[in-house]
Amino acid sequence: MNDELQQPDPASVFACALSLWQECKKLDQTDEGLNLSECYNGMDEFMRVVMRVATRFEDWASLHIAFDELDDIWPYMMEDHFGAACLASILPTRLAEFDDTLCLRVALSLRLPVRFDTNLPLPVGETATNPMAGSEFPTFRILTMRESSDGERREMLTFNDDPFDERFGSPFFSLYGVGGDGMHEHIADRKTYAEAVKLARKLAPGIEFSDIPTYPHFSSAAKVD
Repeated sequence: MNDELQQPDPASVFACALSLWQECKKLDQTDEGLNLSECYNGMDEFMRVVMRVATRFEDWASLHIAFDELDDIWPYMMEDHFGAACLASILPTRLAEFDDTLCLRVALSLRLPVRFDTNLPLPVGETATNPMAGSEFPTFRILTMRESSDGERREMLTFNDDPFDERFGSPFFSLYGVGGDGMHEHIADRKTYAEAVKLARKLAPGIEFSDIPTYPHFSSAAKVD
């Protein structure tokens, strides 16, 4: 992780707040069942809540977003997209409940380059070429997976998923051997990405999995056996 973390930017806080305010006002004007003033005991309190959401997200982003991976100017990007992404994750009447889990949900929905953190349920999809000639697996892959609470199914965690979906248990990391036809054969599961990399290096000495996943952590669907 880069030790030089971005400091919270007042312009970005303003951009997030403006974007969220505008999206909420649109709903307030079109949804007859929504009255933001009543929900928040006045529009002045609603504005305070919007500012707290914007500040919370910017503080979180300062710790977790790899800004050098962005092609867009951060405040402009937030002004254009933050409000809609936020309301896709939480109702406008419950903004006072906005927390760090929602910060991650918003970041993933915006496809932001989240720094890899073992404490965050992040979608990982790392691929490395097998250095051993003649192997039935030309490549190996490590994916973030999760299992449903009833144990009936397992699936990849992707940017499109809710990382805190209560229907699933905690994410884990699966090592797959990838055949020439693209089919993924499950080899083993590990609790951490580092443990999955360690196993891959035992099976294929010299394989070049990075110690920290690169961004994007997940880029395409896989055919998994």
